Amino acid sequence: MGLDIPMSVATVGVAPTSTVEPSVYAAAGPVTGPAAAARVPGARVRPAAARRRPAPPAVAGVGTAVAGRPYSQLDLLDLFAITDPKVRSVFANSAIDRRFLTVPVSPDGRTHDEPQGDLLRKHKAVAAEMGANALRAALADAGLRLADVEYLCCVTSTGFLTPGLTGLLIRELGIDPGCHRVDVVGMGCNAGLNALNGTAAWAKANPGRVAVMVCAEACSAAYVMDSTMRTAVVNSLFGDGAAAVALVAPADPAADADPSAPRILDFASRIITDAFDAMRYDWDDAQHRFSFFLDPDIPYVVGANAGEVVDRLLSRSGLRRRDIAHWLVHSGGKKVIDAVRVNLGLTRHDVRHTTGVLRDYGNLSSGSFLFSFDRLQRERVAEPGDYGVLMTMGPGSTIETALVQW
Repeated sequence: MGLDIPMSVATVGVAPTSTVEPSVYAAAGPVTGPAAAARVPGARVRPAAARRRPAPPAVAGVGTAVAGRPYSQLDLLDLFAITDPKVRSVFANSAIDRRFLTVPVSPDGRTHDEPQGDLLRKHKAVAAEMGANALRAALADAGLRLADVEYLCCVTSTGFLTPGLTGLLIRELGIDPGCHRVDVVGMGCNAGLNALNGTAAWAKANPGRVAVMVCAEACSAAYVMDSTMRTAVVNSLFGDGAAAVALVAPADPAADADPSAPRILDFASRIITDAFDAMRYDWDDAQHRFSFFLDPDIPYVVGANAGEVVDRLLSRSGLRRRDIAHWLVHSGGKKVIDAVRVNLGLTRHDVRHTTGVLRDYGNLSSGSFLFSFDRLQRERVAEPGDYGVLMTMGPGSTIETALVQW
């Protein structure tokens, strides 16, 4: 791929939303709308179909991709020559069996330090390659072509570049250069649902047209390796991965929906400002690169606040937690998953895909929830009418949720 673009900070955008003409008339005062038009000779009455509320967008296809090679936790401890028993214990108790990472390895089987410039170049190359593969996979799953894509949103937090990933993918894949595009950069692990919100809004406002969101996280391009417990926790968690989802709202809201394609109904969000610095990216002067910080208490912060945002999401649709058949939670780490599960009253079966993705890939940042979603779809247990909740967590500290229905 011709990846020769200078690096800087990408732009965050928000997709427009549509409005629906009201059909409720006042009890007093002038009569307006279709009733008034019927009284005026020659006036056109809008057919009922034209006044129908637009249908929510549906998930047409999902795709995932990884980069590098798979490493067990023991492989990584040996590769980086980590001997500290405390650090080795963090890796051993992470509930992760393997992760895919892009790490330079010399002929003698050892790795070497990568300066920040090399890490940024790695982010650009790896994120673009994984993102392209995930996008193709999502379109193939949906039976769509690259030529069908009219809106593209790319999400990443593992590096900075301008033009962003959307520009790279459009150029390298030959997507229509007139495609609408948005780059969401630096929001962290929660960003997949933030971006899905905007992507779904565009799809809903443009029925029959294809919108695609891509989360591409080259986590091996954003690490610091030293002997501290701060970096040990981060280095024990993350893996390289990308995920994409294609959305389409039906052009005819009255048409029968595909029962295997869940519709995206609503979103709810909460930023916990009391824990604003609990997850953050800092510049490490000693290491001359960016370093990610995770507060040890973040699992308890997320767990304690998960119920409020979930209940707010469900109440708007007249639902309760017991009405939800499927839970797809960000694979943020063993303690985070356990805290969410306990505080929401979920079973281990409810979060089986969340823990399975953590076990097989580690924390994939913004795209983790789509890896779980892909597994649920392949499991083929969701039935028409089932509700599902998607949940991501990240810096801010932030909890994002979405309600879907098959």
